[in-house]
Amino acid sequence: MMNFIGALPGAVSQGLIWGIMAIGVYITYKILDIADLTVDGSFCTGGATFVVLFGSGVNLWLALLAALVIGMATGLVTGLLHTVCGIPAILAGILTQLGLWSINLAIMGMKANVAINVIDQTNLDRLLVSLRFVQEVAKGTRPIYRHPILVVGLFTAAIIAALYWFFGTELGAALRATGANPNMARAQGINTDTGKVLGLMISNGLVALSGALLAQYQSFADSSMGKGAIVIGLAAVIIGEVLFSRIFRNFALKLLAVSIGAIIYYIVIQAVVSLSGIDTNYLKLISALIVAVFLTVPYWKGRYFAKPVKKGGAANA
Repeated sequence: MMNFIGALPGAVSQGLIWGIMAIGVYITYKILDIADLTVDGSFCTGGATFVVLFGSGVNLWLALLAALVIGMATGLVTGLLHTVCGIPAILAGILTQLGLWSINLAIMGMKANVAINVIDQTNLDRLLVSLRFVQEVAKGTRPIYRHPILVVGLFTAAIIAALYWFFGTELGAALRATGANPNMARAQGINTDTGKVLGLMISNGLVALSGALLAQYQSFADSSMGKGAIVIGLAAVIIGEVLFSRIFRNFALKLLAVSIGAIIYYIVIQAVVSLSGIDTNYLKLISALIVAVFLTVPYWKGRYFAKPVKKGGAANA
């Protein structure tokens, strides 16, 4: 139990970081109705880009911006493969993900693992690098404003606010219409291909940004760090939807529910590992089981616990 309590702040911090990635998955999965597997590659691309640039002395914010931009570029590739080349979206994502495996290795100098080699120590002391100091905060040797939960929480709030504003604009509404009813959207003069490409770019930009934050949190990037990212993203989306769909109806609150879903996912994972003492090699199996459970809950709820509708009720009334 003490191991679980001690690991709880780290689980929440990681949940918030992965929650940004899950928001990106939400855009493609729920808004565009596209199963985009690019994220398993673009997550690592963002982390690798950040580590190499930041470790070379590039300004922290520019390194994060570069990770965001290159993530959007990966989404652009997937979007063009889908819309211009006519490749089904799921296959387009797989092709991009496959190509990114080599690109990510090239970014990291053909190394499977690259640690942050900080040149400018004053840059290290900037606000965001506080992501690395969760244990020092817990011990009271770091000020609370440098706690990763607060830092990433502010990041998440800013992203949700920006997306809420964007999807309230005419362009954002067109993107939502593209996912909701493509035929009707085209009838209204909306270029659905452009909407799909833009949505994939925004999604993978957020995924890459999340990868950059995780690389900063753990102080290194690994070529396999994005493996299974789509499962975690879908788990967060599903958990958030199952638990909060009835009370979070506003678009911004739906995005918040996704972030909370990621936190719950990591807390559950940490609880299973800490309390049962299970081998961490079974984490992927545990992840699959958790996602399966949360997918099953709404089905069982609708089939076995929903109130039956009386036939002819309206006529009898």
